[in-house]
Formats: sequence, structure tokens, C-alpha cells
Amino acid sequence: MSGETLQVYFLGTAGALPTPVRNPPCIMIRRGTDTILLDCGEGAQQQMMRSRCGFTVDAIFVSHWHADHFLGIFGLVQTMSFNGRTEPLVIYGPTWVHDFVEIVKKIARFNLKFTLDSVELTEGSWVRFDGYTITAFAVSHGLPALGYVLEEDPRPGRFDREHAIDLGIPPGPLFGRLQRGETIRVKKDGQDVEVQPTDVMGAPRPGRKIVYTGDTRPVIPALLSYAKDADLLIHDATYDESEKKRATEFYHATALQAGQAAEAAHARTLALTHISSRYTDTASHLQDAKTAFSGTIVIPDDLFMLEITYRE
Repeated sequence: MSGETLQVYFLGTAGALPTPVRNPPCIMIRRGTDTILLDCGEGAQQQMMRSRCGFTVDAIFVSHWHADHFLGIFGLVQTMSFNGRTEPLVIYGPTWVHDFVEIVKKIARFNLKFTLDSVELTEGSWVRFDGYTITAFAVSHGLPALGYVLEEDPRPGRFDREHAIDLGIPPGPLFGRLQRGETIRVKKDGQDVEVQPTDVMGAPRPGRKIVYTGDTRPVIPALLSYAKDADLLIHDATYDESEKKRATEFYHATALQAGQAAEAAHARTLALTHISSRYTDTASHLQDAKTAFSGTIVIPDDLFMLEITYRE
């Protein structure tokens, strides 16, 4: 449904190693009453407490099986069980996700009070939620790895109230029926007139769209089909451009390459994440990205929250 709040909490923005100010990767998306985690590095629980988000998580999507992206799941699952959770939890991810969930169940050695399930995703796999879909796409990281797109359903077009009145429709319940897609009949000048929603509704408007690459080399051609017109592109920017060779060697991207991807995708906002521990200052990242991308750029600190608004 339209009108839901859509908030992105950057709970962990570090690269492979944590720093005194950055935790391993963890992105929380809050849409209405739904809470989705994209990766869950160690320390995620403390970050949730610091953000006052609580531990109510509806699904976890893991980008790949490097430890900095999943170690937080072990403690989070145990805390959920300790707190009396009974609702099932599904962990989605690329190949090996079934093995991982079995390991979580075996290594914890505690009485799990809820069902923990796993679903393997590949390029183009999608998961349907109420009002939005999460789709997986392949990225380049030297092992099976996925990025994710959260895309809302299209919103109804704008309702032309004055035109509806001109057609003889009195303000009230009939307005609502038309906005819900129903065809109605009214009396006008003594005759029965059929009014269809398209007579008084504008063209459907897009919902909001968030794209998360996880760890990856730049994959601009492949990314474009998924990230086009993203409201927020969260992109690997482990290194600045001076370390381009290292980025290629370790299957990561530079801030400049992230900016190029955002510009090609016509994204509204670019968030640079997975910042290497070698950087205590990200000014070079920002400058590099600005040379390629004309939209809004953020390099979020841990616990930064970004609210995604609707496009006009």
C-alpha cells in the first residue's frame, strides 16, 4: 500500500574489518511495520539497540558468505529465541544458505523457540511481501554473491476530483470506489452514465526503489537492468580511486566506480558503504564519486538513518 514510511538504517558500514567507529556490514530497512535486514555482521544486535530499532526482524537477506556479512546472525537468532519469538524467520541467500542455517541450528545448542528456514536465491529470484518485492541479482565478488532490489508496487494515479464532480459523481464513497479501481454508474442529466477509474485517475505512479549491491566489483551493464531509476543505490565503495588496482584484485569497487554506476542508473541518491579500515577520512571517496555522479551522495556513519520519500 502507498503511504508507508520507508527508512534505511545503516547499522554497519565498514569493510572486511571493523573499526572503532564502523561495524561490519548490516543494513536495516523499515517499511511500515516490516523490518528487513540486508546482511548481518557481528555486533548487529548492539547497533539495533543503539538505533532503538528492537529485534523484530521479518527476514534476513545475505549477500554472500564472507564472515563479516553473516556472523551477527548467530547472536541475533539466540536473542530472538531468548525473548520468546514464535514467528518463523527466513534467511535468504545465495548457494550454501541451507548449509549455513543448519550450522546455526547445530552450533547454538539451545532450545530454538521458532522455525528457522532457508531459501536459496539466484539471479532473478524474487520474494513477494505485502506491497513490495525483493529481487536478487548477481554481482562480481569471486564467489556466489547477490545484490538485492526492494521495489514497491506502483501507486494509483492522482484522482481528478473536479473532473469527477463534472461527470456527476457526488463527493463521498463513490470517489473511494473509483480510486480502488471499481467501475461505477451514476445519474447525470437523467441518464445512467458509466464511469471507469481511467476517466478520473491519472497514470500509475512508481513506488520507491532501494538497490543494495553488497560487495562487488563494478558491474554497470548488469546492474542497470535492476538499478534503473533507483531512489537509493547502496554501493560498495571500499576504496578511493588511488587504490583502484587493489579494488580489482579483491573484487571490490572504488567510490568513482560507484558514482559511475549511480549516474548510469539515474539514481536519486548514492550511499557509499563498505569503507576499508585504512580510511579514517572519506573526503577522497566523496570527491571521487562527485566527479561521476550528479545526484545526492552520502557516506553514512554507523547508525545514520535515511528516509526515502516518493518521487513527484
